[in-house]
Amino acid sequence: MIAYIRGVLAEKDPGRVIVEAAGVGYEMLISLNTFDALPRKGEEVKLLAWHCVREDDEALYGFSAESEREMFMKLTQVSGVGPKIALAILSGSSIGELSLAIASGNAKRISSIKGVGKKTAEKICIELKDKVNAISALAATSRRGGKDDKGPIVHDAILALSALGFGDEAANKMVAEVLASSPDVKDVETIVRLSLQRKNG
Repeated sequence: MIAYIRGVLAEKDPGRVIVEAAGVGYEMLISLNTFDALPRKGEEVKLLAWHCVREDDEALYGFSAESEREMFMKLTQVSGVGPKIALAILSGSSIGELSLAIASGNAKRISSIKGVGKKTAEKICIELKDKVNAISALAATSRRGGKDDKGPIVHDAILALSALGFGDEAANKMVAEVLASSPDVKDVETIVRLSLQRKNG
């Protein structure tokens, strides 16, 4: 299996790149998120890889971050979701937004991505709901840290809900739903209050 390719970025277009390594040009299919993270042509680049080999097709997929490759692998495990649809989903949403949509069961958000139908979006939410959580979603959304890093307050909000008697899975889902509907919340108290309101409403 090819884990990654490091070399010179020979060509780049939205959706595909060619990385030259040891005299060989590797064509890799990429998401728009990875495209935005690429350096300029002629500079060194390292892309994580996933090699797809089928009876009638063979392709190499590239990712700028491990979180994106992990989500790609999860998506392709969903029945009816192939590599091309998974790449389209990753192009239409950040990892954080997608994780929050899955954790909160927001199939409508996922189906708003071009090429993704309602039934496929619902399958993604059902089959992956136990494989994502609010903490990892916020970590992906706030990977640059700084003032927009909500990871710590999300963690504390989940702990607070757990202390109130909610299980880990329920607390994660409650927080994910609040963040999906109110992404601008900035403190633990507000997240907990809105979570309880939604639960009791």
